[in-house]
Amino acid sequence: MINITDKNISRKENITVEFFCDHIQKQFKLKLLNDKVGMDRLITDQNLHRPGLALAGFVDLFSFNRVQIFGNTEVRYLKQLSKSEREETLNRIFQFEIPCLIFTDSNKPPTEVISLANEHKIAIFGTNFSTTKISYLISDFLDDQFAERISIHGSFVDVYGVGMLFVGKSGIGKSEVALDLVERGHRLVADDVVIFTKKGEGILMGSGTDLVKHFMELRGVGIVDVRSMFGIRAIRFQKRLELIVEMEIWNDKASYTRTGLDYKSVNISDVELPYIKLPIVPGKNLTVISEVIALNYLLKHYGYDAAKELQQNLTKRINKKNKEVNRVIDYFEHDFE
Repeated sequence: MINITDKNISRKENITVEFFCDHIQKQFKLKLLNDKVGMDRLITDQNLHRPGLALAGFVDLFSFNRVQIFGNTEVRYLKQLSKSEREETLNRIFQFEIPCLIFTDSNKPPTEVISLANEHKIAIFGTNFSTTKISYLISDFLDDQFAERISIHGSFVDVYGVGMLFVGKSGIGKSEVALDLVERGHRLVADDVVIFTKKGEGILMGSGTDLVKHFMELRGVGIVDVRSMFGIRAIRFQKRLELIVEMEIWNDKASYTRTGLDYKSVNISDVELPYIKLPIVPGKNLTVISEVIALNYLLKHYGYDAAKELQQNLTKRINKKNKEVNRVIDYFEHDFE
C-alpha cells in the first residue's frame, strides 16, 4: 500500500446560520420570514430534523442542534391547536438552542411562531420547495460543509474526462506537465494546493482554493493565470479524483511496472484510487504518456485491459503447443503507390 504523506486533513465543526443563509438563500429560494435574528447561532450537525414528536411534547430525544424542517404535517398540527396551546408548545421547544427553522411548501407560520422566534432569537426561513426536495438540497449542502477535507500538494488536471492528480517532490515538474496538458486542450482544476472533499463513500471531489484558483507558479517564469491566458475552456472548478500519478527521478534500484498487470493503489480517506509511479528521464514525453495513462484508464473502465488481453493471447498460444514457425507473407513487392 502506498501512502501520500504530503497532505493535511481537516473537518468543519460547525457553521453559523448567517453562513448557511448567505450560501443557500438564492440557490434554494429561501426567504427570511422574521427579523434578522439568531444569525450567530451555530449549526453543528449536517443532518436535518422534523420536530413532530417535540411539538407533541416528547423532547427527551429532541435533536435541537439540527436545522428544523416544518412541513405540512407540523404546520397543520400547530394550526389545530388553540392560541394558548400553540404558545405553550412553541415555548417548550424554543427553550433549546435551535439553529433555525425552515417552513416548506409555501406554508406560512402562525403569528405566534414569528413573535416567539423573534423573542428567542431564532431565524425562520420559508421556501416554495416541497419538504422532500428542500431536505435533499440542504442535506447535500451540509454534507459538503461538514465533509472531511484533504489538502494535497500537486497538480490536478482533467485529461480526456479523467481526473488525474500529479504528485511528487517539489520542483520535479508537476506544474509544467499540467501546463503542457492545458496547451494540448485538457483542463486544469487546481495547481499547487488541491482540496479534496469526500462525497458519499467512494468519491473524492477536487478543487482549488478560493485564493489561488487557477493561478500557477512556473519556476523561472513566475505566476501565470491559466484562465486569462488560455480561456474558460482550459479550466474546471471541480472534478472527481480517479487516478494518481507520482512523478520521480529515475532510480536504477527502484522497480517499475513493465506489463501493467500488477495493480497498485493509494488510500485517501478510505477511498482506494489507482496509482502509477512514473519515472522521469531526459527526453521522455511526459505529456503524451499522461494522455496514454488516461486513455488506458478509460479502456479499463469500459472493460478492456490491454495487459490482460495480451496475457490471454499468450496463454492460448502456449496451450496450443504450436511449434510451427509463422510463415511470413512477402507482399510488399506488389504494394505499388
